[in-house]
Amino acid sequence: MDINIKQYSLNELEELFKKLNIEKYRGRQVFQWLWQKNTRDFMEMTNLSIALRKNLSARYVIRDLRLLKNIGTSDGVQKFLWELEDRDLIESVFIPEPPRRTICVSTQVGCPLGCLFCATGLIGFKRNLKGFEIAAQIQRAQEFIGEKMTNIVFMGMGEPLLNIENLFVALEIVTSSIGLGISQRHITISTSGIIEGMEKLLNSKWKVKLAISLNFVDQAVREKYMPVAKNNPLKEILHLARLYSEKKEMVTFEYVLIRGLNDKPDDARRLIRLLKGFPSKINLISYNEYPELPYQAPEPERILEFQKILFDSEHPVTLRKSKGKEILAGCGQLVARP
Repeated sequence: MDINIKQYSLNELEELFKKLNIEKYRGRQVFQWLWQKNTRDFMEMTNLSIALRKNLSARYVIRDLRLLKNIGTSDGVQKFLWELEDRDLIESVFIPEPPRRTICVSTQVGCPLGCLFCATGLIGFKRNLKGFEIAAQIQRAQEFIGEKMTNIVFMGMGEPLLNIENLFVALEIVTSSIGLGISQRHITISTSGIIEGMEKLLNSKWKVKLAISLNFVDQAVREKYMPVAKNNPLKEILHLARLYSEKKEMVTFEYVLIRGLNDKPDDARRLIRLLKGFPSKINLISYNEYPELPYQAPEPERILEFQKILFDSEHPVTLRKSKGKEILAGCGQLVARP
């Protein structure tokens, strides 16, 4: 079977060349051609000798994600359906908000969490994405759109912190000056609250932004609608989130408003009490409805009432404007169907 050279991280490429008795720095040059210059032909790598280019062509291939479908909306949102080397499917979403150009990327094929209100959970879990498969979504979308992304959100299909080692590989590619060259300050990792993953991220070198999908302030209710909460208690999540806010970047708590479940005024007041004295932001999201699920978004006036109550707290509060819902590209709507 042909070996795809894009699967190697920068360190792995350098070590690979060393084992092949080729100067180690050549691995760095190849990495730059693959990621910064988006080259798909070894013969275009003109700072390598012709003999080395032929040697690499005989040993390796350069393969990317295959774009199966792209659909867009009138406000510029675009959803991409990608086919991987093993023919598994994933989706990512481009969201233009000038001057920002944001892409929401997947970290797993499907999702193992099974949150009752999330459509991605309907397809179950197949596998973790490799680091290069995560980063390639950004590179390929940039190529398609013709512009460089300014912001990255790891919030598509899957739970990023359940695939943290491959996520770290992707971050190396994304932030490298000879890779995609995107600053950590413009990268957000969204999690449902995986304690082990939060600990690893906290103790890592990365200082990316962290967003936690809170959604319910009661542990028992969280466990009912988000089964992952059973092994990841809210008390421990809040403890780690506080540490992250203090040591790295202020954490954002995402709260998806679902009609009749968590949208009452008392829910807003309980949210204020839960986060009192906690350095954090609150991001409200109106639920993105999906045809196969019974949940609905609250009435607009209920959302505004909820938001108004939160304005009395010490936290910055934003209400995210939902985009891409008509093409099922909103948060929790990705199912990777052709």
